[in-house]
Amino acid sequence: MDTNDGPLSAAPAIELHDVSKRFGARWALARLSYTLPQGASLLLTGHNGSGKTTLLRLVSTVTAPTLGTLKILGLDARADRMKVREQVTLLSHANFHYEDLTAKQNLELVAKLRGAPGLPAKVDGLLDKVGLKARVDSPVRQFSAGMRKRLAVARMLLLQPKLALLDEPFGELDPQGIAQMEAIMAELKANGTTLVLATHLLEQGKRLTDVSLHLENGRQVA
Repeated sequence: MDTNDGPLSAAPAIELHDVSKRFGARWALARLSYTLPQGASLLLTGHNGSGKTTLLRLVSTVTAPTLGTLKILGLDARADRMKVREQVTLLSHANFHYEDLTAKQNLELVAKLRGAPGLPAKVDGLLDKVGLKARVDSPVRQFSAGMRKRLAVARMLLLQPKLALLDEPFGELDPQGIAQMEAIMAELKANGTTLVLATHLLEQGKRLTDVSLHLENGRQVA
């Protein structure tokens, strides 16, 4: 998979210039500036509430900065957010699935909505890859938290993002699932996908990333 073709291939994956985010009276991020090249892999560290999840949500365009400028793959995160979403995937504990559809039907629907040729044919292989081969025809409402995480990973692989944002990707997974997730992320990295990873499992995180960014109270700490 070549993730770096196209007119914006030379643009950084992420450019933050004095980015701040406020929720009510609380500043979740304050004057954050950072640039991440395409193809790099970044480990976000910091205690709960330090701003890691907020930063990932900003980069995925789920929410917008209160102040500052944010560009993703050369695109303005506010003005071009729909184009950004075509190239960026956020994996988190809040991933949405259609509860009454099976695992296979969920991915087939994603493939249909994306409209790219060849995607439906990849569904079975991806479900096998994430350890859901035996549950492809089970409705998602019967899935455990770990199985839902595996399905979200399969969806991420189906979409082939240029930028993959992973918020506690090892959460809800058993040891086998953690090993599978680590292998999948290593494969994404090897294929040129830019990774941004927030995890409390620092050993795995350091193995998978090239650089790190530490946040405390919404601010970057050198």
